[in-house]
Amino acid sequence: MIDFFEIIGLLAACITTASFLPQVFKTYKTKDTSGLSLTMYVAFFIGIVLWLIYGIHLNSLPMILANAITAMLSLFLIIMKLKHK
Repeated sequence: MIDFFEIIGLLAACITTASFLPQVFKTYKTKDTSGLSLTMYVAFFIGIVLWLIYGIHLNSLPMILANAITAMLSLFLIIMKLKHK
């Protein structure tokens, strides 16, 4: 049985991960990356990967899901930034 705090974690994971979707969709649609900071997204990506490793260590489903998906989304934005300079 999933406990209350695991539900809170899953809800937080969904909300914070979903917050990236508008930026990803807009960047994909317009191919405009001029407003994106490559340095910020690279640092953010590294931090997210470290959180993912920590979540795996703790065997925390919310941390694993949120950080795996967010890492993919931020990596997509990094690739778009490099591709559409």
